[in-house]
Amino acid sequence: MRIETKLPKVGTTIFTVMSQLAAEHKAVNLGQGFPDFDGPKRLRDALARAVNEGKNQYSAMAGIPRLREQIALKTERLYGRRVNSDTEITVTSGATEALFNAISLLVRPGDEVVVLDPCYDCYEPAIELNGGRAIHVPLTLPDFSVDWQQVNDACTRRTRAIIVNTPHNPSGAVFSAQDIDALAEIARRHDIAVISDEVYEHIIFDGHEHQSVLRHPELAERSFVISSFGKTYHCTGWKVGYCIAPAALSNEFRKVHQYVTFCTFQPAQWALAEVLEAEPQHYLELPAFYQEKRDRFRTLLAASRFDLLPVAGAYFQIVDYSRISDRDDLSFCEWLTREHGVAAIPVSAFYETPPEMRLIRFCFAKTDATLVSAADKLARV
Repeated sequence: MRIETKLPKVGTTIFTVMSQLAAEHKAVNLGQGFPDFDGPKRLRDALARAVNEGKNQYSAMAGIPRLREQIALKTERLYGRRVNSDTEITVTSGATEALFNAISLLVRPGDEVVVLDPCYDCYEPAIELNGGRAIHVPLTLPDFSVDWQQVNDACTRRTRAIIVNTPHNPSGAVFSAQDIDALAEIARRHDIAVISDEVYEHIIFDGHEHQSVLRHPELAERSFVISSFGKTYHCTGWKVGYCIAPAALSNEFRKVHQYVTFCTFQPAQWALAEVLEAEPQHYLELPAFYQEKRDRFRTLLAASRFDLLPVAGAYFQIVDYSRISDRDDLSFCEWLTREHGVAAIPVSAFYETPPEMRLIRFCFAKTDATLVSAADKLARV
Protein backbone atom coordinates (compact mmCIF):
# COMPACT_ATOMS: atom_id res chain seq x y z
CA MET A 1 0.00 0.00 0.00
CA ARG A 2 1.42 3.37 -1.02
CA ILE A 3 0.82 6.29 1.33
CA GLU A 4 1.43 9.85 0.18
CA THR A 5 2.36 12.08 3.09
CA LYS A 6 0.26 15.15 3.77
CA LEU A 7 3.24 16.73 5.55
CA PRO A 8 6.27 16.25 3.29
CA LYS A 9 8.31 18.93 5.09
CA VAL A 10 7.70 17.47 8.56
CA GLY A 11 9.89 15.00 10.42
CA THR A 12 10.43 14.35 14.11
CA THR A 13 10.26 17.70 15.91
CA ILE A 14 13.54 19.38 16.80
CA PHE A 15 12.49 19.32 20.46
CA THR A 16 12.32 15.54 20.48
CA VAL A 17 15.54 15.22 18.47
CA MET A 18 17.53 17.42 20.84
CA SER A 19 16.05 15.86 23.97
CA GLN A 20 17.00 12.40 22.70
CA LEU A 21 20.52 13.62 21.93
CA ALA A 22 20.75 15.17 25.40
CA ALA A 23 19.72 11.88 27.01
CA GLU A 24 22.17 9.94 24.87
CA HIS A 25 25.10 12.14 25.91
CA LYS A 26 23.88 12.81 29.47
CA ALA A 27 23.83 16.51 28.68
CA VAL A 28 22.05 19.25 30.62
CA ASN A 29 18.81 19.70 28.67
CA LEU A 30 18.13 23.40 28.15
CA GLY A 31 16.49 22.57 24.83
CA GLN A 32 12.89 21.41 25.20
CA GLY A 33 10.81 23.96 27.08
CA PHE A 34 9.76 22.20 30.25
CA PRO A 35 10.59 22.87 33.93
CA ASP A 36 12.71 20.34 35.80
CA PHE A 37 10.78 21.05 39.01
CA ASP A 38 7.24 20.24 40.14
CA GLY A 39 4.17 22.43 40.37
CA PRO A 40 2.53 23.49 43.64
CA LYS A 41 2.08 20.78 46.27
CA ARG A 42 -1.58 21.68 46.64
CA LEU A 43 -2.07 21.00 42.94
CA ARG A 44 -0.43 17.59 43.12
CA ASP A 45 -2.39 16.67 46.24
CA ALA A 46 -5.63 17.81 44.61
CA LEU A 47 -4.93 15.62 41.58
CA ALA A 48 -4.42 12.55 43.74
CA ARG A 49 -7.58 13.37 45.69
CA ALA A 50 -9.63 13.73 42.51
CA VAL A 51 -8.41 10.34 41.28
CA ASN A 52 -9.19 8.68 44.60
CA GLU A 53 -12.62 10.32 44.73
CA GLY A 54 -13.53 8.64 41.45
CA LYS A 55 -13.42 11.60 39.07
CA ASN A 56 -11.95 9.35 36.40
CA GLN A 57 -14.56 9.16 33.66
CA TYR A 58 -15.38 11.51 30.79
CA SER A 59 -15.82 15.10 31.83
CA ALA A 60 -18.23 17.53 30.24
CA MET A 61 -17.08 18.03 26.66
CA ALA A 62 -16.22 21.71 27.14
CA GLY A 63 -14.57 21.15 30.53
CA ILE A 64 -15.94 20.87 34.05
CA PRO A 65 -18.04 23.91 35.00
CA ARG A 66 -15.96 24.72 38.08
CA LEU A 67 -12.76 25.09 36.06
CA ARG A 68 -14.44 27.17 33.35
CA GLU A 69 -15.88 29.44 36.03
CA GLN A 70 -12.44 29.99 37.55
CA ILE A 71 -10.98 30.78 34.12
CA ALA A 72 -13.74 33.34 33.59
CA LEU A 73 -13.04 34.98 36.95
CA LYS A 74 -9.31 35.13 36.24
CA THR A 75 -9.92 36.60 32.79
CA GLU A 76 -12.10 39.39 34.15
CA ARG A 77 -9.73 40.08 37.02
CA LEU A 78 -6.66 40.38 34.81
CA TYR A 79 -7.95 41.74 31.52
CA GLY A 80 -11.27 43.39 32.31
CA ARG A 81 -13.08 41.08 29.91
CA ARG A 82 -16.22 39.34 31.18
CA VAL A 83 -16.69 36.02 29.39
CA ASN A 84 -19.46 33.48 29.68
CA SER A 85 -18.06 30.30 31.21
CA ASP A 86 -20.78 28.17 29.59
CA THR A 87 -20.52 29.40 26.01
CA GLU A 88 -17.12 31.08 25.58
CA ILE A 89 -14.56 28.86 27.34
CA THR A 90 -13.45 25.40 26.22
CA VAL A 91 -10.92 23.27 28.10
CA THR A 92 -8.61 21.37 25.76
CA SER A 93 -5.95 18.68 25.89
CA GLY A 94 -3.13 21.19 25.75
CA ALA A 95 -2.73 24.43 23.84
CA THR A 96 -1.61 22.46 20.78
CA GLU A 97 -5.06 20.89 20.51
CA ALA A 98 -6.69 24.29 20.88
CA LEU A 99 -4.50 25.73 18.12
CA PHE A 100 -5.34 22.80 15.84
CA ASN A 101 -9.07 23.16 16.52
CA ALA A 102 -9.09 26.89 15.76
CA ILE A 103 -7.07 26.45 12.57
CA SER A 104 -9.24 23.52 11.45
CA LEU A 105 -12.54 25.35 11.77
CA LEU A 106 -11.21 28.39 9.89
CA VAL A 107 -9.08 26.98 7.08
CA ARG A 108 -10.30 25.39 3.88
CA PRO A 109 -8.33 24.34 0.78
CA GLY A 110 -6.69 27.37 -0.82
CA ASP A 111 -6.97 29.59 2.27
CA GLU A 112 -4.00 31.43 3.75
CA VAL A 113 -2.96 32.12 7.33
CA VAL A 114 -0.34 34.72 8.21
CA VAL A 115 2.28 33.59 10.74
CA LEU A 116 5.12 35.63 12.21
CA ASP A 117 8.56 34.03 11.96
CA PRO A 118 10.11 32.70 14.08
CA CYS A 119 6.96 30.82 15.06
CA TYR A 120 6.12 27.69 16.99
CA ASP A 121 6.44 24.60 14.85
CA CYS A 122 2.87 23.28 15.18
CA TYR A 123 1.23 26.21 13.36
CA GLU A 124 2.15 25.41 9.77
CA PRO A 125 1.44 21.63 9.85
CA ALA A 126 -2.08 22.29 11.13
CA ILE A 127 -2.64 24.83 8.37
CA GLU A 128 -1.36 22.43 5.72
CA LEU A 129 -3.38 19.47 7.01
CA ASN A 130 -6.48 21.56 6.39
CA GLY A 131 -5.44 22.41 2.85
CA GLY A 132 -4.23 25.91 3.60
CA ARG A 133 -0.96 27.76 3.17
CA ALA A 134 1.08 29.56 5.80
CA ILE A 135 2.29 33.02 4.75
CA HIS A 136 5.46 33.76 6.69
CA VAL A 137 6.24 37.32 7.73
CA PRO A 138 9.62 37.68 9.49
CA LEU A 139 9.90 39.60 12.73
CA THR A 140 12.47 42.38 12.80
CA LEU A 141 15.83 41.51 14.33
CA PRO A 142 17.41 41.91 16.78
CA ASP A 143 14.38 42.75 18.95
CA PHE A 144 11.84 40.49 17.18
CA SER A 145 9.38 43.35 16.75
CA VAL A 146 6.53 43.27 14.22
CA ASP A 147 6.53 45.33 11.03
CA TRP A 148 2.77 45.76 10.83
CA GLN A 149 2.90 47.27 7.37
CA GLN A 150 4.56 44.09 6.16
CA VAL A 151 1.84 42.05 7.88
CA ASN A 152 -0.85 44.15 6.23
CA ASP A 153 0.78 43.69 2.83
CA ALA A 154 0.85 39.90 3.33
CA CYS A 155 -2.94 39.75 3.68
CA THR A 156 -4.95 38.93 0.57
CA ARG A 157 -8.53 37.99 -0.27
CA ARG A 158 -7.55 34.39 0.61
CA THR A 159 -6.35 35.26 4.14
CA ARG A 160 -8.53 33.68 6.80
CA ALA A 161 -6.54 34.41 9.95
CA ILE A 162 -3.35 35.64 11.53
CA ILE A 163 -1.61 33.76 14.33
CA VAL A 164 0.17 35.87 16.94
CA ASN A 165 2.14 34.80 20.00
CA THR A 166 2.89 37.00 23.02
CA PRO A 167 4.99 36.54 25.11
CA HIS A 168 6.83 35.06 22.18
CA ASN A 169 8.47 31.68 21.77
CA PRO A 170 11.40 31.50 21.04
CA SER A 171 12.45 35.16 21.50
CA GLY A 172 10.64 36.28 24.65
CA ALA A 173 9.46 39.48 22.91
CA VAL A 174 6.13 40.90 24.10
CA PHE A 175 3.44 42.98 22.45
CA SER A 176 2.79 46.57 23.46
CA ALA A 177 -0.65 48.19 23.50
CA GLN A 178 0.31 49.80 20.19
CA ASP A 179 0.93 46.34 18.72
CA ILE A 180 -2.55 45.26 19.76
CA ASP A 181 -4.07 48.36 18.15
CA ALA A 182 -2.17 47.69 14.92
CA LEU A 183 -3.33 44.08 14.91
CA ALA A 184 -6.93 45.20 15.40
CA GLU A 185 -6.67 47.61 12.46
CA ILE A 186 -5.39 44.87 10.14
CA ALA A 187 -7.99 42.33 11.29
CA ARG A 188 -10.73 44.88 10.70
CA ARG A 189 -9.43 46.00 7.31
CA HIS A 190 -9.15 42.46 5.95
CA ASP A 191 -12.01 40.96 7.99
CA ILE A 192 -9.91 38.09 9.31
CA ALA A 193 -9.85 36.06 12.51
CA VAL A 194 -7.05 36.20 15.06
CA ILE A 195 -5.58 33.17 16.81
CA SER A 196 -3.69 34.49 19.80
CA ASP A 197 -1.24 32.05 21.39
CA GLU A 198 -0.85 33.38 24.94
CA VAL A 199 0.48 30.32 26.73
CA TYR A 200 3.16 32.40 28.51
CA GLU A 201 0.65 35.06 29.61
CA HIS A 202 1.82 34.98 33.23
CA ILE A 203 5.56 35.02 32.46
CA ILE A 204 6.34 38.64 31.69
CA PHE A 205 9.08 40.78 33.20
CA ASP A 206 10.25 44.21 34.31
CA GLY A 207 6.85 45.39 35.51
CA HIS A 208 5.13 45.14 32.12
CA GLU A 209 1.52 44.01 31.72
CA HIS A 210 0.58 41.20 29.37
CA GLN A 211 -1.24 42.73 26.41
CA SER A 212 -3.83 40.05 25.79
CA VAL A 213 -6.12 40.57 22.81
CA LEU A 214 -8.89 40.16 25.40
CA ARG A 215 -8.08 43.70 26.57
CA HIS A 216 -9.21 45.02 23.17
CA PRO A 217 -13.02 44.69 22.82
CA GLU A 218 -13.03 44.73 19.02
CA LEU A 219 -10.25 42.15 18.76
CA ALA A 220 -11.81 39.92 21.40
CA GLU A 221 -14.92 39.60 19.21
CA ARG A 222 -12.95 37.97 16.37
CA SER A 223 -10.26 36.07 18.29
CA PHE A 224 -9.45 32.66 19.67
CA VAL A 225 -7.30 33.25 22.77
CA ILE A 226 -5.37 30.18 23.82
CA SER A 227 -3.52 29.51 27.06
CA SER A 228 -1.85 26.64 28.90
CA PHE A 229 -2.01 25.45 32.48
CA GLY A 230 1.13 23.43 31.82
CA LYS A 231 3.21 26.60 31.49
CA THR A 232 1.55 28.35 34.43
CA TYR A 233 1.68 25.46 36.90
CA HIS A 234 4.93 23.71 35.84
CA CYS A 235 3.04 20.60 34.68
CA THR A 236 3.54 20.47 30.93
CA GLY A 237 2.98 16.71 30.87
CA TRP A 238 -0.62 17.10 32.01
CA LYS A 239 -1.47 18.71 28.65
CA VAL A 240 -4.32 20.93 29.82
CA GLY A 241 -5.08 24.20 28.07
CA TYR A 242 -8.08 26.25 27.12
CA CYS A 243 -9.53 28.53 24.47
CA ILE A 244 -11.59 31.68 25.02
CA ALA A 245 -13.67 32.86 22.06
CA PRO A 246 -17.06 34.49 21.48
CA ALA A 247 -20.01 32.12 21.63
CA ALA A 248 -20.42 31.76 17.85
CA LEU A 249 -16.73 30.99 17.39
CA SER A 250 -16.66 28.70 20.43
CA ASN A 251 -19.61 26.76 19.01
CA GLU A 252 -17.63 25.99 15.85
CA PHE A 253 -14.48 25.33 17.90
CA ARG A 254 -16.30 22.72 19.98
CA LYS A 255 -17.50 20.92 16.86
CA VAL A 256 -13.87 20.15 16.09
CA HIS A 257 -12.83 19.60 19.72
CA GLN A 258 -15.45 16.91 20.33
CA TYR A 259 -14.02 14.79 17.52
CA VAL A 260 -10.35 15.40 18.30
CA THR A 261 -10.29 14.57 22.01
CA PHE A 262 -13.93 15.03 23.12
CA CYS A 263 -12.79 15.99 26.62
CA THR A 264 -9.68 16.48 28.73
CA PHE A 265 -8.27 14.46 31.65
CA GLN A 266 -10.88 15.07 34.35
CA PRO A 267 -8.83 14.73 37.58
CA ALA A 268 -6.45 17.45 36.40
CA GLN A 269 -9.38 19.76 35.73
CA TRP A 270 -10.61 19.42 39.31
CA ALA A 271 -7.12 19.98 40.69
CA LEU A 272 -6.56 23.09 38.58
CA ALA A 273 -9.96 24.52 39.51
CA GLU A 274 -9.15 24.10 43.20
CA VAL A 275 -5.77 25.83 42.96
CA LEU A 276 -7.05 28.66 40.76
CA GLU A 277 -9.65 29.40 43.41
CA ALA A 278 -7.54 28.85 46.52
CA GLU A 279 -4.13 30.15 45.43
CA PRO A 280 -4.45 32.95 42.85
CA GLN A 281 -1.16 34.29 44.18
CA HIS A 282 0.62 31.52 42.24
CA TYR A 283 0.05 33.03 38.81
CA LEU A 284 0.34 36.56 40.21
CA GLU A 285 3.80 35.75 41.57
CA LEU A 286 4.97 33.90 38.47
CA PRO A 287 6.55 36.96 36.77
CA ALA A 288 8.88 37.56 39.72
CA PHE A 289 9.63 33.84 40.02
CA TYR A 290 10.80 33.54 36.41
CA GLN A 291 12.41 36.98 36.28
CA GLU A 292 14.74 35.83 39.05
CA LYS A 293 15.65 32.78 36.95
CA ARG A 294 16.16 34.93 33.86
CA ASP A 295 18.43 37.34 35.71
CA ARG A 296 20.38 34.55 37.38
CA PHE A 297 20.96 32.72 34.10
CA ARG A 298 22.03 35.90 32.31
CA THR A 299 24.45 36.72 35.12
CA LEU A 300 25.90 33.22 34.99
CA LEU A 301 26.43 33.53 31.22
CA ALA A 302 27.96 37.02 31.38
CA ALA A 303 31.51 35.64 31.36
CA SER A 304 30.84 33.37 28.37
CA ARG A 305 31.39 34.14 24.68
CA PHE A 306 27.67 33.96 23.97
CA ASP A 307 25.95 37.28 23.23
CA LEU A 308 22.61 37.45 25.03
CA LEU A 309 19.57 38.99 23.35
CA PRO A 310 16.95 40.79 25.50
CA VAL A 311 14.22 38.71 27.16
CA ALA A 312 10.95 40.45 28.07
CA GLY A 313 8.79 37.38 28.70
CA ALA A 314 8.42 33.58 28.49
CA TYR A 315 11.24 31.36 29.80
CA PHE A 316 13.72 31.25 26.95
CA GLN A 317 17.04 32.96 26.33
CA ILE A 318 18.21 33.42 22.75
CA VAL A 319 21.95 33.80 22.33
CA ASP A 320 24.17 34.68 19.37
CA TYR A 321 27.11 32.29 19.10
CA SER A 322 28.91 34.11 16.25
CA ARG A 323 32.00 34.75 18.40
CA ILE A 324 32.36 31.01 18.98
CA SER A 325 31.66 29.25 15.68
CA ASP A 326 30.63 29.67 12.06
CA ARG A 327 28.71 26.36 12.05
CA ASP A 328 25.01 26.47 11.16
CA ASP A 329 22.78 26.47 14.22
CA LEU A 330 21.69 22.83 14.02
CA SER A 331 25.29 21.61 13.71
CA PHE A 332 26.30 23.92 16.52
CA CYS A 333 23.58 22.57 18.82
CA GLU A 334 24.58 18.99 18.06
CA TRP A 335 28.23 19.83 18.70
CA LEU A 336 27.37 21.70 21.91
CA THR A 337 25.42 18.70 23.19
CA ARG A 338 28.04 16.09 22.30
CA GLU A 339 31.21 18.00 23.17
CA HIS A 340 30.14 20.33 25.98
CA GLY A 341 27.16 18.57 27.57
CA VAL A 342 24.45 21.23 27.10
CA ALA A 343 21.46 20.87 24.77
CA ALA A 344 19.83 23.86 23.06
CA ILE A 345 17.40 24.44 20.20
CA PRO A 346 18.47 25.92 16.83
CA VAL A 347 16.34 29.00 16.14
CA SER A 348 16.21 28.13 12.43
CA ALA A 349 13.67 25.43 13.39
CA PHE A 350 11.15 28.23 13.93
CA TYR A 351 11.67 29.83 10.49
CA GLU A 352 10.70 29.27 6.89
CA THR A 353 13.75 31.31 5.84
CA PRO A 354 16.25 31.55 8.71
CA PRO A 355 18.14 34.82 9.24
CA GLU A 356 21.89 35.15 8.80
CA MET A 357 22.40 35.66 12.54
CA ARG A 358 23.66 32.56 14.37
CA LEU A 359 21.07 32.05 17.08
CA ILE A 360 20.16 29.25 19.48
CA ARG A 361 17.60 29.04 22.29
CA PHE A 362 18.11 27.97 25.89
CA CYS A 363 15.27 27.25 28.34
CA PHE A 364 15.84 28.70 31.82
CA ALA A 365 12.78 27.08 33.46
CA LYS A 366 15.16 24.99 35.52
CA THR A 367 16.36 24.65 39.10
CA ASP A 368 19.25 26.83 40.20
CA ALA A 369 21.47 23.75 40.33
CA THR A 370 20.66 22.94 36.69
CA LEU A 371 21.33 26.51 35.57
CA VAL A 372 24.64 26.66 37.45
CA SER A 373 25.75 23.34 35.97
CA ALA A 374 24.80 24.38 32.46
CA ALA A 375 26.39 27.84 32.75
CA ASP A 376 29.62 26.35 34.05
CA LYS A 377 29.84 24.20 30.92
CA LEU A 378 28.84 27.04 28.61
CA ALA A 379 31.43 29.41 30.08
CA ARG A 380 34.11 26.98 28.89
CA VAL A 381 32.89 26.86 25.28
